[in-house]
Amino acid sequence: MTAMSAPAPDRAPAGRSTLSVEDWRWPGSRSPRTRRDPGQGGYRATALISAVVVLILIIAMSFVPVPFVSWAPGRTVNVLASTDQGRPLIQVQGLPTRTSRAELRMTTVSMTTVDGRLSLVEALVAYWLPHRDVIQRDAIYPAGQSADEVKASEVQSMDTSQRDAVVAALRAAGQPVTEMPMIDAVTVGGPSYNTLVPGDLIQKVDGTAVQSVADVQRAIRRHRVGDTVAMAVLRGGAARNVQVVSSASRSDPRTPLIGVSLSTGYRYAPTVTFGVPSSITGPSAGLVLSLGVYQTIASTDLLGTLNVAGTGEISPDGTIGAIGGIQEKIAGAQRDGARIFLVPSANCRDVQGVSTRMTLVKVSTLKDAISALQKLRQGTDAKEIPHC
Repeated sequence: MTAMSAPAPDRAPAGRSTLSVEDWRWPGSRSPRTRRDPGQGGYRATALISAVVVLILIIAMSFVPVPFVSWAPGRTVNVLASTDQGRPLIQVQGLPTRTSRAELRMTTVSMTTVDGRLSLVEALVAYWLPHRDVIQRDAIYPAGQSADEVKASEVQSMDTSQRDAVVAALRAAGQPVTEMPMIDAVTVGGPSYNTLVPGDLIQKVDGTAVQSVADVQRAIRRHRVGDTVAMAVLRGGAARNVQVVSSASRSDPRTPLIGVSLSTGYRYAPTVTFGVPSSITGPSAGLVLSLGVYQTIASTDLLGTLNVAGTGEISPDGTIGAIGGIQEKIAGAQRDGARIFLVPSANCRDVQGVSTRMTLVKVSTLKDAISALQKLRQGTDAKEIPHC
């Protein structure tokens, strides 16, 4: 009998790997493949589309106008220099004048125009950049006013600033200035339209000299509605006689009106004209313009070779008022080489912490500014001058 050996353990044939139960398949069947979740591809597409939509919205929102305006350092103008046409920027006729080696710079703020719009991106950039600021639009441009109305108001502010600057400078230089009632505005289509013009200085009403706005108002109220009011005025230095037929007040039919508003004007002998670029408007150049007139006509040279910049509204009595954009103006003045900057005293709180190489001189009146500049020219230590 042939002996039979015990069964050999299972072994894989040489050169082949062991198959697990899961790997086993019927002969001729296909290799197994990884199954794909049918919802996975749709999810990825939705996520991609959502990301693109969000990106488009972000880009679109970045260019949507926002209710703000930006402020940045603007140009400075040396008021003791000449215009592009070669004429002095400040011209005075009727008084001896001097030319100056000093520099006296009016400062400005570059800002979003009334008919311009600031985008979200521009607002964020302006907020983060140094020497720039972002201000609520309504704080600069009153709501309800058209672009033309805002521009007209800004031009009027500059005109008033120049007039007040001349009066303050003439008074500081000891020149005679006479206060007179003045036509401030004329109602379009009213009784005085095309007869009186803003700036007319009133000498007489019905042959009687008048000294104040109250004198003119009393003289007009003596008439009845429909009466003719005779007036003697100065226009551009020339005397004129005019007649205006009064009309009834809307609030009181018995009260006669001539369709004007009145304010205090000034009469003086010299003629002063300014060549300030027409793009510069507003009242904040008043202090520098007044100092420029004073430097031009004063009996002594105030500035010598000083390099001065400044800002501030000015009134006819020489009082200096606060302005906006003081930090941007300081940055612009330093950029253009000024060594001294005149700061309205009411703005000193706005420059706390400002880093500058310039001497910041605090001034409340034109006389303060003249006194400080005289001392600085004489070599007085800047620490002894009122400063912010």
